[in-house]
Amino acid sequence: MVKIVGVRFRNAGKVYYFDPKDYKIRVGDHVIVETARGVEYGTVTGKVQEVPEGKVVQPLKPVIRVANAEDDAKAKKNREKEKEAMQICKEKIRKHELEMKLIDAEYTFDNNKVLFYFTADGRIDFRELVKDLASVFRTRIELRQIGVRDETKILGGIGSCGRPLCCSTFLSEFAPVSIRMAKEQNLSLNPTKISGVCGRLMCCLKNEEETYEYLNSKLPGIGDTVTTATGLKGEVASVNVLRQKVKILVDVDDEKELQEYDVSELKFKPRKKKEKKKGTDKEQKQLDTLEME
Repeated sequence: MVKIVGVRFRNAGKVYYFDPKDYKIRVGDHVIVETARGVEYGTVTGKVQEVPEGKVVQPLKPVIRVANAEDDAKAKKNREKEKEAMQICKEKIRKHELEMKLIDAEYTFDNNKVLFYFTADGRIDFRELVKDLASVFRTRIELRQIGVRDETKILGGIGSCGRPLCCSTFLSEFAPVSIRMAKEQNLSLNPTKISGVCGRLMCCLKNEEETYEYLNSKLPGIGDTVTTATGLKGEVASVNVLRQKVKILVDVDDEKELQEYDVSELKFKPRKKKEKKKGTDKEQKQLDTLEME
């Protein structure tokens, strides 16, 4: 078994694992760790735990130290410098007349590098811009092109539900979302109804997928023939997935009548469980899955 502790470097960012050594670390503490980008300042997201060695990507880098007051002050100063860096970079982008939208700037903790995140419709030749920025900041410069989902995650906002966006509050990684999930939940396929602030399918469709799959498996399909507890046979006109109610068109005194029943009062042939398609079918994946950028 090996001890690990989860550390996050950005708000709602991906969690990375480190060796806590003998430090007494609590959730919410700030720590200094070494990463591929250099020395970084992060926030502890969970308690120190023990896991089998096979589940850890080796070598596991250690926590250098628990952040002290000097480290906290340096991190705060870096956040202030990032605002200034944003303004300078925007001016340089205008100067070079580049078709790109600057989203965020980030200093590494040791100030060894400044990262600029941007969006653009296509490839951008920013070599001259990098040279210009390097002459101003006197450090390594990295420009990173991101997609619309990552842009929304960084900027944040309010979703159609009236709550802060999932991606900017707790969703550390994006999961593939498909149009099938909207169909499974009987939602309108109008893009404006099922798209998030970023213009892509809403992430919450994935969160509720398993629940709807389970509830739908207990219901008959629209158009199926079912038998009621009193022996009446009828055709399913509509279903209410969450309430587990079914409206059936039955013959009563030679007239068609729409009646509602609880699914437990009906007899019908259960639906076949849908097999999840593997990602080998490239064309189907492109049609049904909204790929992450």
